Amino acid sequence: MLIDTHSHLFLEEFSDDLPQVMERARQAGVSRIYMPNIDSTTIESMLSTIAKKASQITTDDLRKYLTTYQTQRRSSKVTIDNIRRILSSFFSWLEDEDFILKSPVRRIHKVKTAKLVKDTYTDEALELMRDSCTTTRDLAIIDLLASSGMRVGEMVMLNREDIDFNERECVVIGKGNKERLVYFDARTKIHLQNYLNSRKDDNPALFVSLQFPYNRMNIGGIEVRLRQLGKRLGLNKVHPHKFRRTLATMAIDKGMPIEQLQQLLGHRRIDTTLQYAMVKQSNVKIAHRKYIG
Repeated sequence: MLIDTHSHLFLEEFSDDLPQVMERARQAGVSRIYMPNIDSTTIESMLSTIAKKASQITTDDLRKYLTTYQTQRRSSKVTIDNIRRILSSFFSWLEDEDFILKSPVRRIHKVKTAKLVKDTYTDEALELMRDSCTTTRDLAIIDLLASSGMRVGEMVMLNREDIDFNERECVVIGKGNKERLVYFDARTKIHLQNYLNSRKDDNPALFVSLQFPYNRMNIGGIEVRLRQLGKRLGLNKVHPHKFRRTLATMAIDKGMPIEQLQQLLGHRRIDTTLQYAMVKQSNVKIAHRKYIG
């Protein structure tokens, strides 16, 4: 039995793919997950420092507490925002249970933190991975992830019958069990057909293991396969989700309307789509010269 004793799943950056994260943990044998500061420690510290009943605490009290906490402990903005989020959950619960009229955290906005620019695959890296695939299955996996932008958790649930080769599309089950159409390119169509035609098993799953009993591939299996490929090629951080981010960046870069990209990726909120999309700096320079001079 494995136990994750210091998980940060409550952070907003995991919200879009929380089901996939939890599934990978389950497949890895993790049976329990403990999240730091999601217990009485943070709340008790705040209450003892402010020295008031929870029902008497004001927004100004909490602002002063967070400011003092950050100054005295030299905490990062990320830490302070995590505390703000924990306090928000606590006071929202008090409000829901009618212990207080209104949460004092409502007027305390999210602490702005520096956004890390996450890598995407270059065209050269994608071609290198394709050329280095030793099986038709792995080539089809890479092409489907790269051209559709679907989540790996959505891909492993696909069956052969879900694929419409004529329209080059398929229906995936996304977050909240919502169905949506995703699309793939002509190259993916050919490689998928080659892979399926080479199969000798009768498993309905789209992707299965290479050896008997030909079980449906899971998220962990695909992650391991891609990680091994990246290590062999000397590529940094080869991961299924990186294909999704690469597609989003490419789509924005080529002028795809953000609302359409949101629909393609299956995002509930458009700001999530904007976090995925990273505009190439070279194109910012070109745009500056075009529109400004």
